[in-house]
Amino acid sequence: MISHTTERFRKLLAQLPKEIQKQAREAYLQFEKDPFYPGLRFKRVHSRRPIYAVRISRDYRALGIQRDNEIIWFWIGSHSDYDKILKEMRGA
Repeated sequence: MISHTTERFRKLLAQLPKEIQKQAREAYLQFEKDPFYPGLRFKRVHSRRPIYAVRISRDYRALGIQRDNEIIWFWIGSHSDYDKILKEMRGA
């Protein structure tokens, strides 16, 4: 599966602690090798839209939208913010 990041994703990534940035880059590379690697916990998180999540660390997640054989990562942040975003998306 092909991965891309949006400008917004890259800006959010740059605001995160250096260790999380490193873990995010490692997760991105692992995803390119094997999207279904168990540690990534890649899963669909929206019932109507093709939005997926991946685990960066215990406390951080990234969100992407799938188009054909491609994932466009548009958000990265804390697990608590991830929970809020999912709640908003599911209400929309």
